[in-house]
Amino acid sequence: MNKKIVINKRVKGQTREELTQLSKTELIDKIVQLEAYNFQLKNLLQKKLSEADKKNSEYAVVLRGADGDEVPNKNVSETVKDVPKNKDKQRKFNWTSAHQRHVLMKITYFGWDYQGFACQEDSADTIEGHLFRALERTCLIESRATSNYHRCGRTDKEVSAFCQVISINLRSKHSPDTQMEPESLSTEIDYCSLLNRVLPKNIQCVSWMPLRNPEYSARFDCISRTYRYYFPKGDLDIDSMQQACQLLVCHGDFRNFCKMDVHNGVTNYMRNLQHAEIKPCHSTETKLEEGSGYIMYYLEIKANAFLWHQIRCIMAVLLLVGQKHEQPSIITKLLDVGSNPCKPQYTPAIGLPLNLFHCEFRSHSTRQSNPPAADDEIANLSQIAIVESESQSDLTNWVYSEENLQKLIENVQSEWTQFSVKCTMIRNVLVELEALLEQNFKAPQIQAQAMLLQDAAKPRQYQPLLQRKRCESLENRIDHFVKKQRLLVKSDTTTETNKSESNED
Repeated sequence: MNKKIVINKRVKGQTREELTQLSKTELIDKIVQLEAYNFQLKNLLQKKLSEADKKNSEYAVVLRGADGDEVPNKNVSETVKDVPKNKDKQRKFNWTSAHQRHVLMKITYFGWDYQGFACQEDSADTIEGHLFRALERTCLIESRATSNYHRCGRTDKEVSAFCQVISINLRSKHSPDTQMEPESLSTEIDYCSLLNRVLPKNIQCVSWMPLRNPEYSARFDCISRTYRYYFPKGDLDIDSMQQACQLLVCHGDFRNFCKMDVHNGVTNYMRNLQHAEIKPCHSTETKLEEGSGYIMYYLEIKANAFLWHQIRCIMAVLLLVGQKHEQPSIITKLLDVGSNPCKPQYTPAIGLPLNLFHCEFRSHSTRQSNPPAADDEIANLSQIAIVESESQSDLTNWVYSEENLQKLIENVQSEWTQFSVKCTMIRNVLVELEALLEQNFKAPQIQAQAMLLQDAAKPRQYQPLLQRKRCESLENRIDHFVKKQRLLVKSDTTTETNKSESNED
């Protein structure tokens, strides 16, 4: 019988019955230990928060000491004093009478100023954190817990997205039985414009799509994700990199091209990589000489789902191929986990040039509608969807606002202006420096533009990948976490879970 590895979801801490068996001294020791841990967490949070976050009254309350005293911080102290006394008396939004609709939302963001997309316990500076604060501030949702929220991809720190898609229940002007009528769609809340007024300018909503099925998930019903990784030519051999890309397109085990996330229960590293290609960035700007190291390219890569740091690890190996340190055949050798079960030690490429560029979705959700009995409106919406989804696609058309798109283009043009001015200034300096080098020393051109992408110290002598020290094997890592009781080995009597549940780049 096949074995299945699952996370051991133990109850954190001791049960009430176990606590009643402790002596008074043991209970006091435990309280002192918890208070010390709580104090450490608050200090850590205070260091992670930005100055703007520290002025937020919500965080000011969180940073209060265990005895009701505030953690010594001038900004926090002043913020708490400035909170209006009648704040609690302000009228709250009445969600009991509000209608809701289930939608997809397309979000674009530049991630270089943020700590990643997903919310984190020790940082408020994430795209998802800003998004949910905006959703609650505009009263489009009551809370994250009640919003039926799913995300298409989980991008890392500094990674950007043109097409991040989420599924969520939003407040609606119309009742469920009329929400799909053309008049209702044309008079619906302008979700994107409303959110973009309170979101940072480098995190913006592009469009939204009404869904017929309230169980449709941006995560589980996404059938492919396409990323682009931008890079300069530098001294890279683009033809060799292109040959290596062709070898990546397969349904294979990519454990040697990712950061293994075994402690979170990820033990299946098979992925269906559908497309990988190096393409030039077409631009209307001044054409560069053929072979110039300043010509920009991008790796376009498409798969059903990606592993943690998979694209960055693939790009790191492609850069070694482009520098002629490795042959394109290294891809095939690393995919052969029978011959190479342990990943060679190498550093992933940096995350800044990576962009979640496109997502594709199936027309009908694979998730079964199971409406909660406590919510009559959502239940009614689910029942309507069960009947309609048999003959119609769960998807509809994306809804765009001309005014919102115009403002979005203005915002992105401002970003472009800021970075284009910097880029042009740096480029002019480089032209002068390169001219000085050639005039005074007749030295060959330096082509180090792609060096930044490899986030590691440059060794004096290159060591081939297959001759390097190896990471621990997947089997050893599983055994380690089974012994630590982090993972459990069970008989596999159920179907395999959706592969998109794994961490994505």
